[in-house]
Amino acid sequence: MAKVATLITDLFEDIEYTSPKEALEEAGHTVVTIDKVGNKAVRGKQGEVRVEIDYGIDDVNADDFDALFIPGGFSPDLLRDDDRVVAFAKKFMTDMKPVFAICHGPQLLITARSLEGRDITGYKSIQVDLENAGANFHDQEVFVCQKQLVTSRTPKDLPAFNREIVNLLKEKEL
Repeated sequence: MAKVATLITDLFEDIEYTSPKEALEEAGHTVVTIDKVGNKAVRGKQGEVRVEIDYGIDDVNADDFDALFIPGGFSPDLLRDDDRVVAFAKKFMTDMKPVFAICHGPQLLITARSLEGRDITGYKSIQVDLENAGANFHDQEVFVCQKQLVTSRTPKDLPAFNREIVNLLKEKEL
């Protein structure tokens, strides 16, 4: 089963973390939380969810994980100012490992300069940013690009997003 790195910090969109995490764990995968520093807890922007951070970015290596998950909210924007976090995310894209990003999650991939020529969706407010990064934007509930990158727009797309992330990992037999 897959070991899924989750880049997350304060002000993540609560349900965009909890719902995919549940789907991944129900399918037998392990979800590991990573922030700029470890040994702390972060809170969702709705104030409903508190998440214990498993590791700080200096304590992990992308090669030790099978997939990357980036929940939305303000979290991706807060994380992308850290070169270590950006390099970690970029490694998954460069290595063509599964990457799952919902809502504002692709902001981290924009900063990693890893979306040129890729097909993607995301929250409407980042559509122009995605296009400026060289991505082809698709306004649909979920988009799977090259059997590697799974993206969705908003919490209402979670059923499709969860289905596709679990299917992709099953297909990759991680």
